[in-house]
Amino acid sequence: MSTSCCRAVFSVTGQTRGKTVLHTNPNARGQWLAAAIMILACCIGIAGGAHAQTQPLDRVVAIVGDDIILASEYQDRLQQVRDNVAKQGVEAPPPEVLARQVLDRLILERIQLQMGERAGVRISDAQLNEALSGMASQNGMGLDQFRASVEAQGGSYNALREQVRQEMIISRVQQGNVRSRVQVTEQEVNDYLSSEEGQKRTSAVYHIGHLLLPLAKEATLEQENEARAYIETLRTRLAGDETFERFMKAPDKSRYALSGGDLGWRLAGDLPGIFLETVPALKVGEISEPVRSASGLHLVKLFEKRGGSGQMTQQTLVRHILIKPSEIRSDEQAQLLATKLHDRIVAGEDFAKLAREFSDDIGSAQEGGSLGWTSAGQMVPAFEQVMNQTGAGEVSAPFKSEFGWHVLKVEERRTEDLSEELRRNQARNILFGQKYDDELNTWLQKIRDEAFVEIKI
Repeated sequence: MSTSCCRAVFSVTGQTRGKTVLHTNPNARGQWLAAAIMILACCIGIAGGAHAQTQPLDRVVAIVGDDIILASEYQDRLQQVRDNVAKQGVEAPPPEVLARQVLDRLILERIQLQMGERAGVRISDAQLNEALSGMASQNGMGLDQFRASVEAQGGSYNALREQVRQEMIISRVQQGNVRSRVQVTEQEVNDYLSSEEGQKRTSAVYHIGHLLLPLAKEATLEQENEARAYIETLRTRLAGDETFERFMKAPDKSRYALSGGDLGWRLAGDLPGIFLETVPALKVGEISEPVRSASGLHLVKLFEKRGGSGQMTQQTLVRHILIKPSEIRSDEQAQLLATKLHDRIVAGEDFAKLAREFSDDIGSAQEGGSLGWTSAGQMVPAFEQVMNQTGAGEVSAPFKSEFGWHVLKVEERRTEDLSEELRRNQARNILFGQKYDDELNTWLQKIRDEAFVEIKI
């Protein structure tokens, strides 16, 4: 089975990180989260794909380049898509149309995976684990809960990992071939911001927190009422003196596995779909009524709200040295080197000079380790947490992120009004996504036309 079944009915395209190793690409975030949520829903929905009938005698349904598609794989995928469509309650295409869509999707996957193989595209276990963790958290689960959910429905978690790995390879192949073809001009940004849609999607920025009480979509009326009664008690507590942060850190003695946290600042167009109508109606400090989704019951709290101007944001001017473990350097050796560099910096040696000599972040090393001015949400969490805890002019102790061992120095902090920059970036990302999808469809048709494909059914 494959998470690509999501693509057979819904046009979902993923994005990955930007060039700088620590930065999160803003273009990537929205599209990747959307894709991750859809993949997650699909994966859990089809986790029981192992129930598919084993073909006593398999046959080839298509030849794609130097690869083949077997009837068993085709039938499994077709059944998975049917199951997923039924669970989502959407209207399926006519059977013959759906069957052709599924086969076409399998063919396109094979073509792109072959392109990825030729280009040497690889997905590391760390990158794969990060993607799976993101998918799980978007559905209010930890990674262990996600794995248990898949296996409880008869699915194979290892098979699922391989499916997501293939999706990520395909996404990288698409980006490598399509991204450079998409350009958004400043005039297009201006026109979009002047449009009704642009004003609606970029006019407000919200700082929100979120709490999820997991509750199955198929819960009985009694279970639903019990859960709603309990979440109302939580809402009352959060509306009182108890802070959101303290509440989420305190142990929950109920039988519900609560999850949630501070979602940070979100532009209106970046709000999770289930909150699109709820959040704009809230007053600062207000907590929503429970919002029902397939995952359970949600509460959302509006901490702060800023309109189209006056968005004051703290920025940090930071530089770092990254020491990566490798085939010739163990994790312990990387940590030891980072510690030695830290001690040399504290003793008075120049940070920038050592960064140019030792840092494995090639992009910033040549700039003396400088990452420039950064805002909240631009760095991976492990890095941002240490950066925020380090005072101006101070050097951090060595710490580890998913990329390796770091030593960072905070040069300076400032507060800037970034509202207009945020609005323009949001508009640029929206326009980029629209153009990307159009260009992607054109490119997919092109590689399909150019590939050797022989259909046997």
